[in-house]
Amino acid sequence: MALQAGAGPGSSSAGGGVVLSAGAIALAAFIAAPILAVALLSIAPGTQTWSHLASTVLPGYVGNTLALMAGVAVGVILLGVPSAWLVSMFRFPGSRLFDWALVVPLAMPAYVIAYAYTDLLQFSGPVQGALRTLSGRQAGEYWFPEVRSVGGAIAMFSLVLYPYVYLLARAAFVAQAANLLEAGRLLGRGAWGTFALVALPLARPGIAAGASLALMETLADFGTVSYFSVQTFTTGIFDAWLSLSDVAAAGQLAMVLLAFVALVLALERANRGRARYENVAARAVAARRELRGVHAIGAFLACAFPLLSGFLVPAAALALLAAEGSAVLLSTRFGELVRNSFSLAALTSIAAVAFALLLAYAARLSRSAWVARANRLAGLGYALPGAVIAVGILVPVSRFDNLLADWFKSAWGIELGLLVTGSVAALIYAYLVRFLAIALQALEAGLAKIHPGMEDAARSLGLAPGAVLARVHAPMLRGSLLSAALLVFVDVMKEIPATFMMRPFNFDTLAVQAYNYAADERLAEAGAASLVIVAVGLIPVIGLAVTMARKRQ
Repeated sequence: MALQAGAGPGSSSAGGGVVLSAGAIALAAFIAAPILAVALLSIAPGTQTWSHLASTVLPGYVGNTLALMAGVAVGVILLGVPSAWLVSMFRFPGSRLFDWALVVPLAMPAYVIAYAYTDLLQFSGPVQGALRTLSGRQAGEYWFPEVRSVGGAIAMFSLVLYPYVYLLARAAFVAQAANLLEAGRLLGRGAWGTFALVALPLARPGIAAGASLALMETLADFGTVSYFSVQTFTTGIFDAWLSLSDVAAAGQLAMVLLAFVALVLALERANRGRARYENVAARAVAARRELRGVHAIGAFLACAFPLLSGFLVPAAALALLAAEGSAVLLSTRFGELVRNSFSLAALTSIAAVAFALLLAYAARLSRSAWVARANRLAGLGYALPGAVIAVGILVPVSRFDNLLADWFKSAWGIELGLLVTGSVAALIYAYLVRFLAIALQALEAGLAKIHPGMEDAARSLGLAPGAVLARVHAPMLRGSLLSAALLVFVDVMKEIPATFMMRPFNFDTLAVQAYNYAADERLAEAGAASLVIVAVGLIPVIGLAVTMARKRQ
């Protein structure tokens, strides 16, 4: 009797595992389909458009993209690494605050900070106005840097993306063995000598990983480069698709952009090589040293600059702009934008968490190499710019819609129109391709903390895999589920490229409307929409900052 009872759950568990595995592989293929579509587009028969682009604007795309990558890499490292070293190794006025507050600029999208600084630094803005008043000089009599330029774009990206480097560098510095750092000091090296010769080489993998994340965000951006009139592959894809109506050229530009993404990933992996960096010390990093006098002031200023420039100053500028455009906040149109943005973000986050839970649980249950590969395949979308994903979805979906419409017209005489193209469903699909990896990583990490013995015990009581997931794992994964949903929610709120290309007719979001207002030089109205996006983005960033502060204590 006992053996028969045990056999039942085992067989149902095995059957459930096969179903879950098959479902996970099918889901991963569905999520990765746009990548294949872009690859197929790139080998389509050549067009005159591609030849024209290659001989005219393509060199500019390459040059601007390389300049952005080089500048942002230097910028995020210069802002993130010294500040991470200072808060990890020293005590000075404000060091406890900076320890977590330096993460806050992550809540500021690059295109939003671009709007804020354009209002501050343009000719009619307060900075140049004060400069003319104080110096007595007029237009043309003084030099002032042009914010809407490649250099300005590099500065904007660096100010909001340096936290990627800061977070990983800080984690590396905190985890480094105290005896290694003390050995550097015993050899006569000061604090910065120890930093350069010991701590920095050991933290190199984390710094490279953080810089690569910042570079992928830079390559994926559309709002900032478009607003600053910096021609990159992302803007080129939009021009080829929307202005020139050449699908093949858009796909070919998308593949070249993917080559840049692959280059970033290859450089990061090559930087690590086969080297291993392990902390084998029995104790953690040494107690932080107290800084006084000029050194304390210098450390304070070094940490205050990225926080002020990357968040406090642009946030204040946005608040002033929103106050000027307060009528927008009370309009019916603004309420519709908020509703559209929140509904898209909510639907996507729910779907992403459900799909990620299926993928993560299938990998845990089956331990199949195929399911593991499927999970990695489903996570590829996060490395792809939204414009690439939009091209990969719109082309096959629009062709399917046209075939279906032609069939209905010929068979039934019904003008069906386009069912999926330009629909909310297609837009959510694009979001899932782009952001599913975020939810997947959060849930895989959460499941890894649950001991396998718990689900074995549940199965021995006759529970099927689905019941084990619902009654055992889901309650224990509540925190991971909430974190995953929140992160996806915020990323959807900020997303522009895919939304801009795929949104339904007369269906705008806060991000798209902020971009449209800014493009029309209506910065007051853009500030109101941008401020809401920043406020939503602060939620997970503050949660991350509080977690960091607790762990450090």
